[in-house]
Amino acid sequence: MAKGPSLDTFISAADRALRALLAPPAAGRPVPTPPSVSARDASKADTPPAVRLSDEQKRESAALMRVNHAGEVAAQALYHAQALFARDPDVREFMVHAAREETDHLAWCETRIKELGGQTSVLNPLWYAGSFGIGALAALLGDRASLGFVAETERQVEGHLKGHLERLPPEDVRSRAIVEAMCHDEAGHGREALNAGGASLPGPVRELMRRTARVMTHTSYRF
Repeated sequence: MAKGPSLDTFISAADRALRALLAPPAAGRPVPTPPSVSARDASKADTPPAVRLSDEQKRESAALMRVNHAGEVAAQALYHAQALFARDPDVREFMVHAAREETDHLAWCETRIKELGGQTSVLNPLWYAGSFGIGALAALLGDRASLGFVAETERQVEGHLKGHLERLPPEDVRSRAIVEAMCHDEAGHGREALNAGGASLPGPVRELMRRTARVMTHTSYRF
């Protein structure tokens, strides 16, 4: 019989939660930049230099990137919970590794939001707590169900990010580069979860996931 999480594991999970919510995220990879943007200009909010975003464009980009940031907070919680309650050590390592890559996304989004003069969602603690509970439930259903949940989550997130690419101002090439890189990573996580043995989820579960994500998306866009 598989052993449950140890006290050290719970302490590590609590530490990861506090870091996700309170500590500035540290990316292991640099913020993605468009191929046409030089390193000197990469940290400027209005890149390339010839392009200047209007105040309205900045507000829209900041709101969309706030949604993406909130989604990454939720992703951290999902992976942390699924790692905590995974039965197979390989599945646990998969979840921890994926969470590390999602930390890059968290840092990229936060950086871009600040550049645009925006704020992250005030409801991030709520997104984390709710997502942690959902991730724990998925993990308790078994590793194959948990991996299947990852695959479906990433599929929906990939679609969501592609929708943002259509909504972001064409001139905001910096935000677009970040979202495109995130989209690439999410698709990879989904494939890896399926290859690791993820089970297909029932239609009603997939629909519930879509509805839950819609609530978070609409709310974090404004707050």
